[in-house]
Amino acid sequence: MANQPNHENAEHITSFEQTFSVDKLLDVAIIGAGFSAICLAIQLRKSGINNFAIFEKTDSLGGTWHDNTYPGAACDVPSHLYSYSFEMRHNWSKRFSEQSEILKYLNECATKYLVRRHIFFDTEIIEARFQEDKGVWQIFTSSGKSYCTKILVSGMGQLNIPNTPAIPGLAQFQGKQFHSARWNHEIDLRGKKVAIVGTGASAIQFVPEVAKQAGELTVFQRSANWIVPKPDRVYSAREIWVYENFPLVQKLYRTLIYLQMEISHPLLHQGNRLGKLAEKFARWNIQRQIKDPNVAAKLTPDYPVGCRRILISNDYYPTFNLPHVSLVTDNITRIEADRIITNNGAEYEAEVIIFGTGFKSTEFLTPVEFVGKSAQKLNDYWQTGAEAYLGMTVSEFPNFFMMYGPNTNLGHNSIIFMFECQVRYIVQAVEKLINEKLTSIEVRQEVMDNYNHNIQRDLTETVWAADCHSWYKNDSGKITNNWPHTTIDYWLKTRQPNWTEFILQSASTKQETVGSA
Repeated sequence: MANQPNHENAEHITSFEQTFSVDKLLDVAIIGAGFSAICLAIQLRKSGINNFAIFEKTDSLGGTWHDNTYPGAACDVPSHLYSYSFEMRHNWSKRFSEQSEILKYLNECATKYLVRRHIFFDTEIIEARFQEDKGVWQIFTSSGKSYCTKILVSGMGQLNIPNTPAIPGLAQFQGKQFHSARWNHEIDLRGKKVAIVGTGASAIQFVPEVAKQAGELTVFQRSANWIVPKPDRVYSAREIWVYENFPLVQKLYRTLIYLQMEISHPLLHQGNRLGKLAEKFARWNIQRQIKDPNVAAKLTPDYPVGCRRILISNDYYPTFNLPHVSLVTDNITRIEADRIITNNGAEYEAEVIIFGTGFKSTEFLTPVEFVGKSAQKLNDYWQTGAEAYLGMTVSEFPNFFMMYGPNTNLGHNSIIFMFECQVRYIVQAVEKLINEKLTSIEVRQEVMDNYNHNIQRDLTETVWAADCHSWYKNDSGKITNNWPHTTIDYWLKTRQPNWTEFILQSASTKQETVGSA
């Protein structure tokens, strides 16, 4: 039976948990219980598909919004767009919601649509193997249990494994240390000498909060970010009333936000005039907020706007005007018992080290081992960099789909839009397999290869191909994370599967059948 954490708002548990057994063949198994997984679960139920389970390694749903509880954690996409189109929330408290409010929204959705009963909490999947003779996936948990499913879907995302750099001497550090994605709330930072290593999107949010507590704060920066003002504000009671009583107004507001973000897409193309204007504005934003010209110079990136994610903040730059906050751009060479040493020999005392060094974003689906046809391991298949057809499915791995897979991340709009496109596509595949009694659905190799050739070609024209270090690229420089086109393009490509692009295996004949477009 599914482990229901006590702190969750438990709904009435009905047939699924009472009848589920290890021997039962699932129609769909979903790994992870974040935004994309909850969305898929809701749409499966709406389609009348209830024989599915979600396997979540932690004690609660939420994915990144469950894991990242650092002070200041918030979304950089407006709340009314960073939510499901079919479940709009009228009472968002502010334009850019904080972590707790987003997590509350997800829990509300899971309860309303009876999704929680399908979740196996504290259940970590470590391996998945496709059984060719049966046309099913067998998945294995860390506790030794196994389950079988017709279709396997990963909802693990791209940002779930913290990246802590292997700095010499780190193990000898005698103070406290943790990664921002695993924030240790038991450590009191008041009056402490705190060192923050890394200045990514999370650090932009928690650095100002840590500065309010620390006695001394030293921020170690490898490369600067382009940061623009955050147009945040609290929604008035009148606005909330209007959205509640006139849903069409809220829908129009959401659409307006979407269009405003979508028209910024040209900024992501090399040499675009909009990008040059954005850089000019971002430089002005630095100069107007930083008092010390030397610090301003350190905080000014040396790459085009958009090469790394454009960040939004109103309090990050002012933090470096505080007398107890310093910025270090020299490389760290080693860490000793109570200090950090840089390549110029400078020493910085520290009682606490916080890593804001992001995630292992290009190591897709790690640490689960996926084994497809002919014992093909997905990690080996992706040796030169992850790729998939539409970011969702891979040749040699039948009946397997991903959400937020390779080349589906965005630099200009809401990822929830992409999730909904993927969910619609996957639900159609599930219906196809069930209704036509197929044993397998597998994208053709030539279709996937041609698609990814075109994607990589188009990516060379974007700012992400510029010479900057970002989590969008793997070690060889291949851009494995981002979608190069507009979200409208992706919506058009994923509205309905073209079944001629797939090998459809019949349950009755075990022979390949030709799908209809």
